[in-house]
Amino acid sequence: MSVAENRVDELVTREEIKTLSPGEAKRTTYGIGLIKGLGITLRHMLKPAITIQYPDVVDELPARSRGVIALKQENCTVCMLCARECPDWCIYIEGHKEARESVAGKRAKKFNVLDRFAIDYALCMYCGICVEVCPYDALFWGQEDNYSEHDVVGLTHEMDKLSQWMYNVPPPVELELGAMGPEVKPLPTAAPAKEGS
Repeated sequence: MSVAENRVDELVTREEIKTLSPGEAKRTTYGIGLIKGLGITLRHMLKPAITIQYPDVVDELPARSRGVIALKQENCTVCMLCARECPDWCIYIEGHKEARESVAGKRAKKFNVLDRFAIDYALCMYCGICVEVCPYDALFWGQEDNYSEHDVVGLTHEMDKLSQWMYNVPPPVELELGAMGPEVKPLPTAAPAKEGS
């Protein structure tokens, strides 16, 4: 029954039906909608349930599903890009600068050392901007999905916990046939020390 017919049925009252000729009067059967609805319910009642009983049966996640954000500490340079780009401000990074020893009369270079890296999963909306913006591939999507806590304060995970989730990161997708991989630049080699100086 179309929407227009339903509207006509609503507008036509019993008085108007009496004034219509016998060919124009529309026969109304009450309860057809109820019978159709009960038929759909009965049809679904007889099908087997597809619900997974979660604590007892754990369903396998799809290959590239988003679970948690895992941290590879040795790749992090404390550049703060992930924390700056995060729309929820749920990433906390602290670090300090250290100087490397000078080699062969060259000035000592300074580099950043990671002291604290934490993600507050109570605030995180799992958008993935931090993973995408990281230039050194320090953040990855892990497939851990059971990290609930009894207190909301416990949802702030520090870098030791984030590093433990690296075991659950799936390997990268293989390139298609004919595709070129990322350009890998060779590491610079240190000049050999001069003898006699």
